[in-house]
Amino acid sequence: MRLYSLSVLYKGDPKVHLLKAAYDVSSFNFFQRSRCQRSVCSVQEFMTFTSQLIVERSVLGSRASVKEQEYLCHVYVRSDGLAGVVIADNEYPQRVCFTLLDKVLDEFSRQVSRMDWPSGSPATVSYAALDGYLPKYQVR
Repeated sequence: MRLYSLSVLYKGDPKVHLLKAAYDVSSFNFFQRSRCQRSVCSVQEFMTFTSQLIVERSVLGSRASVKEQEYLCHVYVRSDGLAGVVIADNEYPQRVCFTLLDKVLDEFSRQVSRMDWPSGSPATVSYAALDGYLPKYQVR
């Protein structure tokens, strides 16, 4: 059971953008982890793109689990537009993913001003706790 990605996004009007993310791509080989080369994108870029797409297609105030290739993507979009996505393997418990998303989004909304959500980016948003959640919830 593995977690691969944990992302916090903002579902604004008209588009979704990434605020902060943490990845564990250690189980993928070098070529899958490396940057885009000749239209073959890295696993990390795939996870970012997939997270944005799933949030974009979700309605405010919803939770869902979506199968994408061999992964399960768990998404929670709050009514205020703040969203979280966990990408895990098929064996990782869904309930744990949604508990993690609740915890992360609550903490994020307390630490990062709501005024920063519409214009924030991974480079400008200060939320260091996200990096600690992925290894903490990793089952090895």
